[in-house]
Amino acid sequence: MSRKKQYIEEDVVEKAMHLFWVKGYEHTSLQMLEKQMGINKFSIYSTFGSKDGLYIESLKLYRQRVGILIKEIEASNDAVLAIKAYFYKFLRLSAGNGLGKGCFIGNTLNEIDANADLKIVEQVEQFRHDLRHVFCNQLLLKNGKEKKIAEAQADYLMISMIGLSSASKVCTHSQLENYIENIFKGL
Repeated sequence: MSRKKQYIEEDVVEKAMHLFWVKGYEHTSLQMLEKQMGINKFSIYSTFGSKDGLYIESLKLYRQRVGILIKEIEASNDAVLAIKAYFYKFLRLSAGNGLGKGCFIGNTLNEIDANADLKIVEQVEQFRHDLRHVFCNQLLLKNGKEKKIAEAQADYLMISMIGLSSASKVCTHSQLENYIENIFKGL
């Protein structure tokens, strides 16, 4: 007879997500995960299959959380204001003790290489694609931009998000606000 889980899966994935977010995949050991999640190695493997499986579930949970912010962009009548609000909400989401943790997807992007698990790469690429698509569509539909301009501005915003993610780890809040304000001056 199999044992009943003594934990809620989403709760332990959230704990793992925060650890991976701060430490990265490579610098997070199974012992650290056991301690953070409050479950043992056997439970990690039986529920998620591997550390990779747990990491993928963590990325999915992050995408789900950020997806709420993305839906707010889609619901807005002013794409530029909504995207700017997304940048500020990202800062709150990524806040750590003093300095931010960056973007979990962005951190993963900086860590993966040619040998990375394809399912991890797929999560990162899907997130980037979805966010760029929302930026582009909203600029095109809600702000009446020409397609070529909307695509170029969506690329600019995506690269700016990567910059914001990295900068959030080392810059002060006022520096980050200045950065965001300058991003949106030309839009």
